[in-house]
Amino acid sequence: MKISDMVFTGFNRRVAALHRLTGQIVWQWKAPKGSSYVSLLLEQDLLVVSVDGYMYGLDPLTGGQLWYNSMDGFGSGVTSLVSVNGAASNSVSIAAAQIAARQAAESSAHNTAGH
Repeated sequence: MKISDMVFTGFNRRVAALHRLTGQIVWQWKAPKGSSYVSLLLEQDLLVVSVDGYMYGLDPLTGGQLWYNSMDGFGSGVTSLVSVNGAASNSVSIAAAQIAARQAAESSAHNTAGH
């Protein structure tokens, strides 16, 4: 199986990889620390997971934990994750560009109609 065959979800300190066409669970993992909200970032061949501020690096193909960082001194809560290579940052950038283009087109049409 390839990373492109999977989608990832996380909640209640658990992460699962699902086959993108069937929805079947490929693997699942439970964070040893943290208890609630899960943030995910697919960074090419690394799945970065944050649970209440605790950071984990997982192998996206197997769910195996590669590393852990307690982020001492940073506090806890919902984590923002961004990477130049991560899937999330690319899709957010594309979506933002599409929204900006649509708004510009609507503004231009509104200004033309008003004159």
